[in-house]
Amino acid sequence: MFNGYDGNPLRYAIWRPSRAPTRGTVCVFPGRGEYIEKYFEVVADLRRRGFFVAVMDWRGQGGSWRALPNRNKGYVRSFREYDDDLLRFMKDIVLPDCPPPFVALAHSMGGNILLRNARLEGSWFERMVLVAPMLALNDEQFPVPRWLARPAAELATLLGLGKLTIPGGSPKPMETQPYEGNRLTSDRERFARNKAVVETAPELGLGSPTLAWMRAAFASMSLLWRPDFASSVRIPVLMLAAGDDRIVSATAIEEYASRLKIGAHVLIPGARHEIVQERDELRLQFWATFDAYLGVEKVV
Repeated sequence: MFNGYDGNPLRYAIWRPSRAPTRGTVCVFPGRGEYIEKYFEVVADLRRRGFFVAVMDWRGQGGSWRALPNRNKGYVRSFREYDDDLLRFMKDIVLPDCPPPFVALAHSMGGNILLRNARLEGSWFERMVLVAPMLALNDEQFPVPRWLARPAAELATLLGLGKLTIPGGSPKPMETQPYEGNRLTSDRERFARNKAVVETAPELGLGSPTLAWMRAAFASMSLLWRPDFASSVRIPVLMLAAGDDRIVSATAIEEYASRLKIGAHVLIPGARHEIVQERDELRLQFWATFDAYLGVEKVV
């Protein structure tokens, strides 16, 4: 554990590479509701490429501190809290114990947070790889018309209802729901593996977001779409979009990547939202893109 910006304990893990030569450190930043254990396969893939790997559980999920008595509710007041925790993670954990250069590998909400920090002077990261970053939500995510969703979340939070789960939400983690019709992956075996993790350690799971989290997410997505934001990003960013993503908008990812000064976009057809949890043939496309982007020449 390490102390978040407000002193509350957040969970992390670090691995050394399993093969030489050492290439630096990949910092993995999961999406909303995810946890370190879900990335064990990705960690092994990175270690075989010669990377140190550092992963953290965001506040409010996984094994980190949660603000509400009901642990199944996804809650945060503002994404600035994530920004501040990221700062503490890098300064207190990664920089003292892991070798440069540093690369960020972030998924969904994690991609949103890392992009928020990509235009800072003196960024820790040499490059970022954002997998299905949360730049805009897919229409299927809204129980009400899209134009109404943000003002409804704003009003509800203003009225003191921010700790309520979003309409139509569930206290059950998405990983525990049936494989059929799931929006995460088309790989039945990997879905079952992640489901088994949450069933074995239910304290790691997280249900639907609260209205306060939705308000914070809308505000963060709006920040990223300000006219001057993308052009002010200072480091190279690779964005990967899933062709069958029903959680975030793949179209928005393509459009945003075109606005970056040093950015690239790759679409993986047939993949659902969790590209790195997908079928082998889709994961191979991801890793081929990752290796080409970072100049990894040979993986045993």
